[in-house]
Amino acid sequence: MADIAIKPAEREGSKFVRRLLKRKTVAFGLVILAIFVLLAVFAPMVAPYSPSKLSIVNRLKPPGGTFFFGTDEFGRDVFSRTIFAGRLSLLVGAAVVSLSAVIGVTLGLLAGFFQKLDTPIARLIDAMMAFPDILLAIALVAALGPSLTTVIIALSIVYAPRLARIVRASTLVIRELPYVEAARALGISTFHIMTRHVLRNLLSPILVQATFLFASAMLAEAGLSFLGLGVSPEIPTWGTMIAAGRQYIGQADWMTLFPGVAIVLSVLSLQMVGDGLRDMLDPRLRKDL
Repeated sequence: MADIAIKPAEREGSKFVRRLLKRKTVAFGLVILAIFVLLAVFAPMVAPYSPSKLSIVNRLKPPGGTFFFGTDEFGRDVFSRTIFAGRLSLLVGAAVVSLSAVIGVTLGLLAGFFQKLDTPIARLIDAMMAFPDILLAIALVAALGPSLTTVIIALSIVYAPRLARIVRASTLVIRELPYVEAARALGISTFHIMTRHVLRNLLSPILVQATFLFASAMLAEAGLSFLGLGVSPEIPTWGTMIAAGRQYIGQADWMTLFPGVAIVLSVLSLQMVGDGLRDMLDPRLRKDL
């Protein structure tokens, strides 16, 4: 019986994946994203040089056979630094999405399910969303001190209200549905209802929003690093690479070109995947496909 129950779910899942991959933009986004992930995972094996190795003799070398993306003002290989910087950006994006999901989903469930908590939590969400994301992130990082942990915490606080707002709005609708009322009438615990009946039906919007938050977090991390509020300067990030390349934009434009292209491609690929998931998981949009 278990096999019979599992097989339809597996077929439905494989069917969903095939329909998703039929969209060229989603397939392209997944390919680009997979390349970035593989480069990040195998960075020590892919990078031809150490990202921190100095070679003044080779400073500002243009892209060529020895240095694929050229070198920077200290003779460091831009290709190797771009790969290792992507590793950090993906780490920050994943950590921010995970932490902001824990905070946002918890606040959204509490606000949507318990009427007494709805007003104070909703006002807190509105107050936090009134500030521009980057300004709030800058204020938090400046207050806590620049570091990798601080950047992750600050961006998680900034993006958690977005997720909390979506979860709260959906929970307000789901809590009034008949099957939730039936669960209450049967004496099922509130925690069980929230996790098994409410949260399970929120996975689709949470997953879609998570892809957009991932892209926003990577872009925000690059912005903070560009402003000097990110991780330590000796750690390669796309933002610090672009900031360093500003001084040499006239004679060594590759210092800003390649990390800039990496930011654009990574964020664009996540946006493409997010758009595809949204169109496939939203019944109203799926009818138009």
